[in-house]
Amino acid sequence: MAKVNPDTRRQILRAALKRFADAGYAATSVQQIVDDARVSKPALYYHFPDKAGLFQALVHEAHDERYRLLRGAAEGGRDIRAQLENILAALFDYFRQNRELMRLSFATMFAAPGEVPEDLSCAEKCGRNFEFVHSLIKRAQRNGGLDRRFDSRELAFGFYGLTHFYLVAHLVARDCVPDKKTAKRTVELFLVGAAAKKRR
Repeated sequence: MAKVNPDTRRQILRAALKRFADAGYAATSVQQIVDDARVSKPALYYHFPDKAGLFQALVHEAHDERYRLLRGAAEGGRDIRAQLENILAALFDYFRQNRELMRLSFATMFAAPGEVPEDLSCAEKCGRNFEFVHSLIKRAQRNGGLDRRFDSRELAFGFYGLTHFYLVAHLVARDCVPDKKTAKRTVELFLVGAAAKKRR
């Protein structure tokens, strides 16, 4: 049995990502991917069952890495403000470094039938990532760090909404480059609000 190069899987994923991001799932062929990766079809099928499995591996990788970042960033925060700032800074950094992968991941949520594999399902991983942030919100409410007048899910959606606007803006506008300062300002807006404050 031939020895498998440990870098082959990553090589195939990189080639597939570029093809899928540039041309879409339906217009990309396995032959194009193996040509770009400079591997054989048997090598691709050793690591992935088919083109759909390859696409799913990329999308799941994006969700799993975001989850890992969420958990790691939250662990470094002493309170909800620091946790959310860390989370945003980590996500912004990851998006800047993995723009094509994130564009592919976001596109799957709005794809028409045929544009992504039929059995592709990311709902479980999306829900897992959301519920992690939701758990931080609920804990902060119990500890008195967040207003209990709002439902915890409302607050989680509010934070997600602010976050995802910047992430999508970065994908469609290259001059929008969210960073640590953006993270701090976004969390400040979420926690304090935009209404005028009375001076003491």
